[in-house]
Amino acid sequence: MAQLERFTEFPAPAHSVDGVLARMRALGADWPPRDGVAVFNRVYLSVTEEVGRRITGGTFPDPAAATALDVRFAERYLRAVHAAASGRRPPACWRPLFQYRRHPGVRPLQFALAGINAHIGHDLALAVVDTCRTLRCEPVDLEDEFDRVGDVLVSLEERIREELMPGPDLLQVADPLTHLAGSWSLERARDGAWASARTLWALRDLPVVAEEFRDRLDGAVGLVGRILLTPLPD
Repeated sequence: MAQLERFTEFPAPAHSVDGVLARMRALGADWPPRDGVAVFNRVYLSVTEEVGRRITGGTFPDPAAATALDVRFAERYLRAVHAAASGRRPPACWRPLFQYRRHPGVRPLQFALAGINAHIGHDLALAVVDTCRTLRCEPVDLEDEFDRVGDVLVSLEERIREELMPGPDLLQVADPLTHLAGSWSLERARDGAWASARTLWALRDLPVVAEEFRDRLDGAVGLVGRILLTPLPD
Protein backbone atom coordinates (compact mmCIF):
# COMPACT_ATOMS: atom_id res chain seq x y z
CA MET A 1 0.00 0.00 0.00
CA ALA A 2 3.01 2.30 -0.34
CA GLN A 3 1.37 4.26 -3.12
CA LEU A 4 -1.56 5.07 -0.82
CA GLU A 5 0.40 6.51 2.09
CA ARG A 6 -0.20 10.12 1.02
CA PHE A 7 -3.95 9.56 1.24
CA THR A 8 -4.31 8.41 4.84
CA GLU A 9 -5.64 11.87 5.73
CA PHE A 10 -8.99 12.18 3.99
CA PRO A 11 -9.56 15.81 2.92
CA ALA A 12 -12.74 17.76 3.47
CA PRO A 13 -15.61 16.76 1.16
CA ALA A 14 -15.37 18.20 -2.33
CA HIS A 15 -18.02 20.65 -3.49
CA SER A 16 -17.34 20.66 -7.22
CA VAL A 17 -16.56 18.33 -10.09
CA ASP A 18 -13.18 20.04 -10.41
CA GLY A 19 -12.46 19.14 -6.79
CA VAL A 20 -13.00 15.41 -7.29
CA LEU A 21 -11.10 15.51 -10.59
CA ALA A 22 -8.09 16.98 -8.81
CA ARG A 23 -8.15 14.14 -6.28
CA MET A 24 -8.41 11.45 -8.94
CA ARG A 25 -5.52 12.98 -10.89
CA ALA A 26 -3.39 13.03 -7.74
CA LEU A 27 -4.14 9.36 -7.14
CA GLY A 28 -3.29 8.44 -10.71
CA ALA A 29 0.04 10.23 -10.47
CA ASP A 30 1.08 8.05 -7.52
CA TRP A 31 0.15 4.61 -8.85
CA PRO A 32 1.96 2.52 -11.48
CA PRO A 33 -0.08 2.26 -14.70
CA ARG A 34 -0.62 -1.52 -14.43
CA ASP A 35 -2.00 -1.27 -10.87
CA GLY A 36 -5.62 -2.45 -10.93
CA VAL A 37 -6.97 0.52 -8.99
CA ALA A 38 -5.04 2.85 -11.29
CA VAL A 39 -6.71 1.21 -14.29
CA PHE A 40 -10.15 1.93 -12.86
CA ASN A 41 -9.10 5.42 -11.77
CA ARG A 42 -8.19 6.32 -15.37
CA VAL A 43 -11.55 5.06 -16.59
CA TYR A 44 -13.46 6.93 -13.90
CA LEU A 45 -11.42 10.07 -14.48
CA SER A 46 -12.43 10.11 -18.16
CA VAL A 47 -16.08 9.59 -17.23
CA THR A 48 -16.03 12.39 -14.65
CA GLU A 49 -14.30 14.76 -17.08
CA GLU A 50 -17.03 14.08 -19.64
CA VAL A 51 -19.79 14.63 -17.06
CA GLY A 52 -18.12 17.91 -16.08
CA ARG A 53 -18.03 19.05 -19.70
CA ARG A 54 -21.70 18.21 -20.16
CA ILE A 55 -22.70 20.03 -16.98
CA THR A 56 -20.80 23.12 -18.14
CA GLY A 57 -22.24 22.76 -21.64
CA GLY A 58 -25.83 22.79 -20.42
CA THR A 59 -26.69 19.16 -21.19
CA PHE A 60 -28.18 18.64 -17.74
CA PRO A 61 -31.53 20.34 -17.02
CA ASP A 62 -30.48 21.03 -13.41
CA PRO A 63 -26.70 21.61 -13.27
CA ALA A 64 -26.71 22.03 -9.48
CA ALA A 65 -28.41 18.68 -8.94
CA ALA A 66 -26.13 16.99 -11.50
CA THR A 67 -23.08 18.42 -9.74
CA ALA A 68 -24.30 17.29 -6.33
CA LEU A 69 -24.97 13.77 -7.61
CA ASP A 70 -21.61 13.53 -9.40
CA VAL A 71 -19.68 14.75 -6.37
CA ARG A 72 -21.49 12.51 -3.86
CA PHE A 73 -20.95 9.62 -6.25
CA ALA A 74 -17.20 10.26 -6.55
CA GLU A 75 -16.82 10.66 -2.79
CA ARG A 76 -17.90 7.02 -2.34
CA TYR A 77 -14.94 5.83 -4.43
CA LEU A 78 -12.51 8.26 -2.81
CA ARG A 79 -13.56 7.07 0.64
CA ALA A 80 -12.89 3.47 -0.38
CA VAL A 81 -9.37 4.52 -1.41
CA HIS A 82 -8.93 6.32 1.91
CA ALA A 83 -10.09 3.28 3.86
CA ALA A 84 -7.56 1.05 2.10
CA ALA A 85 -4.80 3.63 2.61
CA SER A 86 -5.59 3.80 6.32
CA GLY A 87 -5.40 0.05 6.80
CA ARG A 88 -9.15 -0.26 7.23
CA ARG A 89 -11.45 -2.49 5.22
CA PRO A 90 -13.19 -0.71 2.38
CA PRO A 91 -16.78 -1.68 1.57
CA ALA A 92 -17.16 -5.31 0.48
CA CYS A 93 -17.89 -4.23 -3.10
CA TRP A 94 -14.40 -2.66 -3.35
CA ARG A 95 -12.35 -5.29 -1.52
CA PRO A 96 -11.73 -7.60 -4.50
CA LEU A 97 -10.23 -4.77 -6.55
CA PHE A 98 -7.88 -3.73 -3.75
CA GLN A 99 -6.95 -7.33 -3.00
CA TYR A 100 -6.20 -8.29 -6.62
CA ARG A 101 -4.86 -4.96 -7.83
CA ARG A 102 -1.35 -6.34 -8.48
CA HIS A 103 -2.24 -9.90 -9.48
CA PRO A 104 -0.34 -10.77 -12.68
CA GLY A 105 -3.15 -13.04 -13.90
CA VAL A 106 -5.81 -10.32 -13.94
CA ARG A 107 -6.11 -8.27 -17.12
CA PRO A 108 -6.73 -4.51 -17.34
CA LEU A 109 -10.29 -4.89 -18.64
CA GLN A 110 -11.14 -7.03 -15.60
CA PHE A 111 -9.85 -4.31 -13.26
CA ALA A 112 -11.90 -1.70 -15.08
CA LEU A 113 -15.10 -3.76 -15.02
CA ALA A 114 -14.66 -4.71 -11.37
CA GLY A 115 -14.29 -1.06 -10.39
CA ILE A 116 -17.27 -0.01 -12.49
CA ASN A 117 -19.29 -2.85 -10.98
CA ALA A 118 -18.51 -1.68 -7.43
CA HIS A 119 -19.14 1.95 -8.20
CA ILE A 120 -22.37 1.50 -10.17
CA GLY A 121 -23.78 -1.53 -8.40
CA HIS A 122 -23.28 -0.19 -4.88
CA ASP A 123 -22.06 3.41 -4.71
CA LEU A 124 -24.48 4.94 -7.19
CA ALA A 125 -27.57 3.92 -5.22
CA LEU A 126 -26.13 5.35 -2.02
CA ALA A 127 -25.05 8.51 -3.83
CA VAL A 128 -28.62 9.10 -5.00
CA VAL A 129 -29.81 8.84 -1.39
CA ASP A 130 -26.98 11.12 -0.20
CA THR A 131 -27.93 13.69 -2.83
CA CYS A 132 -31.62 13.55 -1.96
CA ARG A 133 -30.75 14.30 1.65
CA THR A 134 -28.40 17.12 0.66
CA LEU A 135 -30.92 18.76 -1.69
CA ARG A 136 -33.99 17.75 0.34
CA CYS A 137 -35.64 16.17 -2.65
CA GLU A 138 -37.01 12.79 -3.74
CA PRO A 139 -35.26 10.30 -6.03
CA VAL A 140 -37.77 11.05 -8.77
CA ASP A 141 -36.49 14.64 -8.77
CA LEU A 142 -33.03 13.31 -9.73
CA GLU A 143 -34.16 10.84 -12.37
CA ASP A 144 -33.16 13.03 -15.33
CA GLU A 145 -29.71 13.63 -13.87
CA PHE A 146 -29.33 9.94 -13.01
CA ASP A 147 -30.27 8.91 -16.56
CA ARG A 148 -27.93 11.42 -18.18
CA VAL A 149 -24.98 10.38 -16.02
CA GLY A 150 -25.83 6.79 -16.96
CA ASP A 151 -25.90 7.74 -20.63
CA VAL A 152 -22.35 9.07 -20.32
CA LEU A 153 -21.24 5.79 -18.78
CA VAL A 154 -22.91 3.69 -21.46
CA SER A 155 -21.49 5.83 -24.27
CA LEU A 156 -17.98 5.34 -22.91
CA GLU A 157 -18.32 1.64 -22.09
CA GLU A 158 -17.75 0.47 -25.66
CA ARG A 159 -14.66 2.64 -25.96
CA ILE A 160 -13.34 1.29 -22.66
CA ARG A 161 -13.80 -2.29 -23.79
CA GLU A 162 -12.10 -1.59 -27.12
CA GLU A 163 -9.13 0.12 -25.50
CA LEU A 164 -8.56 -2.54 -22.83
CA MET A 165 -9.32 -5.69 -24.80
CA PRO A 166 -6.24 -7.47 -26.17
CA GLY A 167 -5.68 -7.40 -29.91
CA PRO A 168 -7.58 -9.64 -32.33
CA ASP A 169 -4.67 -12.06 -32.56
CA LEU A 170 -4.94 -12.74 -28.84
CA LEU A 171 -8.68 -12.61 -28.38
CA GLN A 172 -10.74 -15.55 -29.56
CA VAL A 173 -14.40 -16.29 -29.01
CA ALA A 174 -13.45 -19.04 -26.57
CA ASP A 175 -11.11 -16.77 -24.58
CA PRO A 176 -12.20 -16.66 -20.90
CA LEU A 177 -11.91 -12.85 -20.97
CA THR A 178 -14.57 -12.72 -23.67
CA HIS A 179 -16.88 -14.73 -21.44
CA LEU A 180 -16.21 -12.59 -18.35
CA ALA A 181 -16.59 -9.30 -20.23
CA GLY A 182 -19.85 -10.45 -21.77
CA SER A 183 -21.31 -11.66 -18.50
CA TRP A 184 -21.60 -8.17 -16.99
CA SER A 185 -23.86 -5.39 -18.25
CA LEU A 186 -23.51 -1.73 -17.34
CA GLU A 187 -27.11 -1.01 -18.33
CA ARG A 188 -28.43 -3.73 -16.04
CA ALA A 189 -26.19 -2.53 -13.24
CA ARG A 190 -27.52 1.00 -13.72
CA ASP A 191 -31.13 -0.23 -13.64
CA GLY A 192 -30.36 -2.15 -10.47
CA ALA A 193 -28.78 0.93 -8.89
CA TRP A 194 -31.90 2.99 -9.53
CA ALA A 195 -34.13 0.29 -8.01
CA SER A 196 -31.82 0.05 -4.99
CA ALA A 197 -31.81 3.83 -4.53
CA ARG A 198 -35.60 3.94 -4.54
CA THR A 199 -35.74 1.05 -2.07
CA LEU A 200 -33.27 2.68 0.30
CA TRP A 201 -35.19 5.94 0.13
CA ALA A 202 -38.42 4.12 0.95
CA LEU A 203 -36.66 2.51 3.93
CA ARG A 204 -35.19 5.76 5.28
CA ASP A 205 -37.48 5.71 8.33
CA LEU A 206 -36.57 2.08 9.04
CA PRO A 207 -32.82 2.39 9.73
CA VAL A 208 -32.27 -1.20 10.85
CA VAL A 209 -33.90 -2.62 7.72
CA ALA A 210 -32.13 -0.07 5.51
CA GLU A 211 -28.76 -1.00 7.00
CA GLU A 212 -29.42 -4.68 6.37
CA PHE A 213 -30.36 -3.90 2.77
CA ARG A 214 -27.16 -1.88 2.29
CA ASP A 215 -25.05 -4.69 3.74
CA ARG A 216 -26.66 -7.29 1.48
CA LEU A 217 -26.23 -5.05 -1.56
CA ASP A 218 -22.59 -4.44 -0.68
CA GLY A 219 -21.88 -8.15 -0.31
CA ALA A 220 -23.69 -9.14 -3.50
CA VAL A 221 -21.85 -6.55 -5.59
CA GLY A 222 -18.56 -7.64 -4.01
CA LEU A 223 -19.22 -11.24 -5.03
CA VAL A 224 -19.73 -10.17 -8.65
CA GLY A 225 -16.50 -8.17 -8.47
CA ARG A 226 -14.57 -11.19 -7.21
CA ILE A 227 -15.87 -13.25 -10.13
CA LEU A 228 -14.90 -10.54 -12.62
CA LEU A 229 -11.36 -10.61 -11.22
CA THR A 230 -10.84 -14.34 -11.72
CA PRO A 231 -7.17 -14.73 -12.71
CA LEU A 232 -6.85 -15.89 -16.32
CA PRO A 233 -4.07 -17.72 -18.17
CA ASP A 234 -1.97 -15.76 -20.65
